[in-house]
This record gives sequence, C-alpha cells and structure tokens, in this order.
Amino acid sequence: MNDRTCIVTRITGSPDQMIRFVAAPDGSIVPDLKAKLPGRGCWVLAEKKIVLQAMQKNLFARALKMKVTVPEGLDATIDGLMVTALTGMMALARKAGQITTGAGKVDAAARSGQAIALFHSSDAAVDGVRKMDQARWAWKASGGHEIPSFHLLNGEEMAIVTAGSNVIHLAALAGQAGEGVVKRAKILDRYRNGADNGQIAGDPAEETDSK
Repeated sequence: MNDRTCIVTRITGSPDQMIRFVAAPDGSIVPDLKAKLPGRGCWVLAEKKIVLQAMQKNLFARALKMKVTVPEGLDATIDGLMVTALTGMMALARKAGQITTGAGKVDAAARSGQAIALFHSSDAAVDGVRKMDQARWAWKASGGHEIPSFHLLNGEEMAIVTAGSNVIHLAALAGQAGEGVVKRAKILDRYRNGADNGQIAGDPAEETDSK
C-alpha cells in the first residue's frame, strides 16, 4: 500500500503508522485496524491524542465527504481493540513456546539475551521491575541487543495470556510469534504515549482511499 496522509496533522506515513476509519451503513465511524473493511476510508496517525482531535472536530465527515457520527468513547474502543490484539498474540506466542512467565524465568531470559521484550503488569511492585531492569541492562552492557520493557497491561489482561493464572512479569522470546507480540506492543505504546512524528516521512498522498 502507498503512504497515507493523516487527516488531522497532514503528516504522511505508512499504513502501519496509521489507523484507518470507515463509515458503517448507519453513518457511524468505525476503526479499521486491519485496514480490510470495504468502502472509502480515511487515515489518522495511530496516537490517542491525534484521534481525539479528529473526534472533537469530526474531521471524518470532511475526509469522507459525508455526514457521519462519532461514537462516544471511540478512542477507548481503539485502545481495547489493541489490547485484545496484543493479548491474543501473546497467547499464541505462549503456545509456540515464545513466552515465558515468572520473575526468575523472565530475569534469566533477559540476562541471557533470549528475551526480545519484557512486560510488567501495571500493578507490579517497583522493586520487582527494578530487578528486571537490572537484568536488561546487564545484557546490554555485555554487548547484547536492546530489550524494551512495557507496562501496558493490568493483572487481568496479563492473566488472559495464561488462561487465568496470575502473571506479573512476562518475557517475549525470539521467533515469529514473539516478534508479533513486540510489534503489537509498540503499536499500543505509541497509541497511548505518542511517537516522534518527525521520523514519519514520505511523499504526499491522498488523505482518503477508495478501498
């Protein structure tokens, strides 16, 4: 797919950096995270603050050239869809042997470089997270790769990965499924916390599509 232009910022970027929106038959705006829904679509940078601007000004109507309604809590709906995508991929990665849980195993995975990302429950103890950070830093200091750390999920959401078991610390390991986990984590992190828009560049593109 060609680069797309955000209807709010006019910044151009790849579809991976954007969220596509379409109008449902009743005229309500629907987020199309997989960019597969039929019909004319418009694009917004995948950051909550940018989506909120599009909602508040209802820029969807101008971009889609039709009267539309913006559902209340659309920004929260998008967040929930991203969380579901992340936990779902984590569950698949666990079945593939590319997820490990438990403080001791996660620490060991970080120190050995087997981990490609660490995840901590949002209610994880500060001391526990600090110990995991020390493991990440020790591996990097030895010349290893950067191991990102995420605090994106609460205890209930982390438990989805292990079908109900209590999970505080989790490591994604190398492999296709593990890399899929990291990709989805970065998307959710960018949505919640923003990104360096200066890194998004490309040739001018249309703000809508005819898909």
